[in-house]
Amino acid sequence: MAMEILSRGRRLFSGAGRPYTSRFVLSGGTRDNERIESTIVDTALAPVPGLIRPSVFGDARSRPPHHIMVDYNLIEDLGVEDLEAETLLRAAFGDDVAEGDMDSLLGEDMDSFSAGTILAGKVVGFAGDFVVIDVGLKSEGLVPKTEFDDGAVDLQPGDDVEVLLENTEDESGSVVLSKRKADRIRGWEQVLRTRSEGDIVEGKCMRKIKGGLLIDIGVPVFLPASQVDIRRPSDIGEFIGRNVRAVILKIDEERRNIVISRRKLVEEEREDAKRTLLSSINESDVVRGTVTNIAEFGAFIDLGGIDGLLHITDMSWGRVNHPSEVVRIGQEIEVKILNIDREKEKIALGLKQLEASPWEEIEQKYPVGCRVKGTVVNLMTYGAFVRIEEGIEGLVHISEMSWTRRINHPSECVQVGDEADVVVLDIDKEKLEISLGMKQTEVNPWELVAEKYPSGTIIEGKVRNLANYGAFIEIEPGIDGLLHVSDISWTKKVAHPNEIFQKGEVVKCVVIEVDQEKQRVGLGLKQLSEDPWIEAIPTAYRPGMIVKGTVTKITNFGVFVELEENLEGLLHISELSDQKVENPQDVVKVDDEVDVKILRVDIDDRKIGLSLKRAQWGANDATDYTEDINSDVENLAPKRGGMDSHGAMGTDKIEF
Repeated sequence: MAMEILSRGRRLFSGAGRPYTSRFVLSGGTRDNERIESTIVDTALAPVPGLIRPSVFGDARSRPPHHIMVDYNLIEDLGVEDLEAETLLRAAFGDDVAEGDMDSLLGEDMDSFSAGTILAGKVVGFAGDFVVIDVGLKSEGLVPKTEFDDGAVDLQPGDDVEVLLENTEDESGSVVLSKRKADRIRGWEQVLRTRSEGDIVEGKCMRKIKGGLLIDIGVPVFLPASQVDIRRPSDIGEFIGRNVRAVILKIDEERRNIVISRRKLVEEEREDAKRTLLSSINESDVVRGTVTNIAEFGAFIDLGGIDGLLHITDMSWGRVNHPSEVVRIGQEIEVKILNIDREKEKIALGLKQLEASPWEEIEQKYPVGCRVKGTVVNLMTYGAFVRIEEGIEGLVHISEMSWTRRINHPSECVQVGDEADVVVLDIDKEKLEISLGMKQTEVNPWELVAEKYPSGTIIEGKVRNLANYGAFIEIEPGIDGLLHVSDISWTKKVAHPNEIFQKGEVVKCVVIEVDQEKQRVGLGLKQLSEDPWIEAIPTAYRPGMIVKGTVTKITNFGVFVELEENLEGLLHISELSDQKVENPQDVVKVDDEVDVKILRVDIDDRKIGLSLKRAQWGANDATDYTEDINSDVENLAPKRGGMDSHGAMGTDKIEF
């Protein structure tokens, strides 16, 4: 009988093995005017026949009568006396329960139904976008399908699930459950049990958040943007949806926060791979790698733990303007190891070295002096590069473009893309350089200049250019001759040719010399007339003569006096006066006409020495010096200051 009472009683407050969440008082029969009271919990969704609605929690004996719920039919159905029932209850649950206190019996069960508790539930059906789950409370809870993996596609009624009880009853009277939060709590507990800082984890990148990415490793963890990769990606969003392996940097149990680093893991793995790679590779090995970065000077290739540099000059035997013309980021390529610096951990790679060099038989294929066709591929200030075949380019220096024209820039002769005839001038196989010439494809006009214009030939040409040292006269198109300032006049000192000529002026000259090797023609203007210093000047101006002249220039050492057009003599400061002269301008002025005495005529140096004071002496002396000029004056004592009265040179000969 006791077992039947206990069993049927449990059905009232256990609900097919499920604990109840509301307590109520069950009163026994009244045949002996005694009551048997006990507290049970009701979670059955269907009403129990003969029961009044459950009361709120609390001791039934401390509540008002309307809170006492009595099912007389059940007591009648049990068929036991009140005293017997009380005895059975005391034996089964103890005195406290028999007295009506069920807290000691149900306290543990009641704690499991507080908010924030994870409950075991069962799927009972679907309602639109929600999954209906029974967790043993007075009503089922609705959980959005989005909280399940793959949107609850594989979920079936009867499946067991764990959910978090957020609230036993919301405003509408429904139980509030969360599958996602339960999974997070279980995941967090699992992580704390199985993971620690420094462990490697793997998870799917969920989304981008402020400062980094959110990775699901069972629980959401934070991957800072600075820890995504060795080189920070331009857009970390490219990792969304991808599985990410990383190492745990920090676990904050109090805040339930985990920070991971993919960069640290990659660095550690690359360091291990680097040591292995450096110990296994050798120069000349052919290896595979992935292009990780491209710069102006080349591309970096990941060989599996270490990056090697593929320089732009080692990409192709031909011309490469930018590495992106040959490789692209992410491309896998085969390269040859050219050099390994194990101390600095640097590797030089080559791509063109995988093919035979076109320079191997260059000397046999293009001997010096042969004429070939090529394409202009680049212009520099110093010349043009011409490709004569794929991988072989030669330089046509600016000086090798024309025999006669002065080229300031290669663009004056050729443009990129032009076809050009060139002649091989020189080959340096070690430096992979070949010198070419364009002018050598034409006849050198300088080979004919010496024949056409021998020395003494009189020519007429246009003044093409003026320089401080002379004038360039065009003899024929492309051939210029230089008229030096010293060859302009026999007697006049020319400081700059623009004193005599203007550009475009036609000038008659005589060819003085032709230097075919240096490609120069020397011209002269004064050579068209006889040199007056040979006969005319020495005859007209003899030492001892007093002549008239005009002061043209005054210097600190003396005065220049023009004796006739284009002929000047020097009046030294010591020959101005018998008195010491500090400043020549104290004695004479420019444009003054003066009488001067000729002291000497130097044919070799083409100079005439003059004296003012001796001319003045001569004016006060009646002696006719012209009669004594040819007399023997070797034994006469000369006077200091130049010449004596008979025309002999003095001991202090003036230097000009």
